[in-house]
Amino acid sequence: MSTTTAAEHTDELQARTDDLRVRALDPLPAPRTLRAEHPLGTRRGDLVTTSRREVRDVLRGEDDRLLVIVGPCSVHDPAAALDYASRLAPLARDLAEDLVVVMRVYFEKPRTTVGWKGLINDPHIDGTHDVHHGLRLAREVLLGVLDAGVPAACEFLEPTSPQYLADAVTWGAIGARNAESQVHRQLASGLSMPVGFKNATDGDVQIAVDGCITAASEHTFFGADAEGRAAAVETTGNPDCHVILRGGRGGPNYGASDVAAALSVARSSGLGGAVEAGVVVDASHGNSGKDHVRQIEVVREIAARLAEGEPGISGLMMESFIEAGAQKPGPLDGLVYGQSVTDKCMDWSTTAELLGVLAAAVRERRG
Repeated sequence: MSTTTAAEHTDELQARTDDLRVRALDPLPAPRTLRAEHPLGTRRGDLVTTSRREVRDVLRGEDDRLLVIVGPCSVHDPAAALDYASRLAPLARDLAEDLVVVMRVYFEKPRTTVGWKGLINDPHIDGTHDVHHGLRLAREVLLGVLDAGVPAACEFLEPTSPQYLADAVTWGAIGARNAESQVHRQLASGLSMPVGFKNATDGDVQIAVDGCITAASEHTFFGADAEGRAAAVETTGNPDCHVILRGGRGGPNYGASDVAAALSVARSSGLGGAVEAGVVVDASHGNSGKDHVRQIEVVREIAARLAEGEPGISGLMMESFIEAGAQKPGPLDGLVYGQSVTDKCMDWSTTAELLGVLAAAVRERRG
């Protein structure tokens, strides 16, 4: 009759209590390995460094240009994303006296319930969740956007993904669903670029301000190092966080009185810097009811107010792609080229026109 040792008994108990709902654990490459395979390089690194400084100066009110974060709601087709970047680059250069243009290059999509989670999580858009390929593809896209001469903006969702991508990112965002999350506030405290916190989905601006306060502080938290090893991460705090007004369930919050009220809340923080100098307005989401046609009207309204000299708006976010509208996610060969698979976007020709309108508004405000 066999006997069971204490160690075997412990293993049996562990097998019955651990990872009961985990189907698989698939190790990812170390961040250092992936970055070595697709290095940033000196020229791209110079663009990131310079554009971060320009964005920071605008957000702090030390540069009178307008920050414009523009691009697709999410990247699903690398070729279309790079096509968009090639169109945006010459226009951004032409308008550089008045606008600091950064392209939305979003790879991670927070979902209210379920749905396609972005290029990193499901790059083939077919439910296979090839994260290994998604990470490499995301880094290749970022480097391609920089090669076109355009700085990149990302929303950070997974706490470890910045180790793979953040060296190539000029501006970061923490979304409305995560602005109250301690994990994401800690993450922002260690990021090397300016980071915007969106107001909560119910429209609460205090949550975004609290996020900025928390992210400006030092933190120690669980994370991963460049080798992919679990690590205790110690940060110094991020002084360049700021508030993004994106509307909420109660309606839009981009009006002059909304901006003034948000700045009043922000200035009670005592942080100074970007958080008190101004806000970034998201013309999409709750401020347009996710209607790409209404988004155009919002941008024009804000441009008119800027031209009249209204203070307090440091930047503007627009969702834009090559084709207008949106379509349901699916494999690339069945999709309309250059059309969003998440939120509805303005088309390219409208985007180019609106960027010109915004630049003219900045010139008029300056005059």
